[in-house]
Amino acid sequence: MSHTLTAAAAGFGTGLSLIVAIGAQNAFVLRQGIRRDAVLAVVGICALSDALLIALGVGGVGALVVAWPGALTAVGWIGGLFLLCYGALAARRAFRPTGALAAEGESAGSLRRAVLTCLALTWLNPHVYLDTVFLLGSVAADRGPLRWTFGLGAALASLCWFAALGFGARLLGRFLTRPTAWRVLDGLVAATMIVLGVTLVVGA
Repeated sequence: MSHTLTAAAAGFGTGLSLIVAIGAQNAFVLRQGIRRDAVLAVVGICALSDALLIALGVGGVGALVVAWPGALTAVGWIGGLFLLCYGALAARRAFRPTGALAAEGESAGSLRRAVLTCLALTWLNPHVYLDTVFLLGSVAADRGPLRWTFGLGAALASLCWFAALGFGARLLGRFLTRPTAWRVLDGLVAATMIVLGVTLVVGA
């Protein structure tokens, strides 16, 4: 029993260490959480996607990912261009003097837009395949018969992180009641997206 708990705890810690670093996906979840816009859907997509990717890695698919450099290059270009476009939109919001009102007043159809954006940010990032599928899968393989327990711990870490980020972000709402605060937030999101987008395109 102790070995099982150790493997699960190791998976939780490893998964958390890979996911906590600020990135396009985390920045998007944070913004959606602050706006209280489609938070459950976004958190669910991120957690389920990570669980699937972790399962693929634990199942040994990581070697196939590394064996297809052409596919990763294509994903890098598509994902990089998508991030650059998203970053440009965030930058445009940051320069609007009515940024807060614009953020609060978007249409109810934003659920579909949020879902599609979240899927793109999750699956069009080649690093997610290298980190979650290959790296985490390789670490899990060292656990032998407990590799799936390790993977379960990593998936639980992903769920806890995204739930805390998405639903906990609303606590920041009180500090973002003025347009200036939203402009700063959108500026940070824009910078994150553009830097990551350039990195993906250059490295593709």
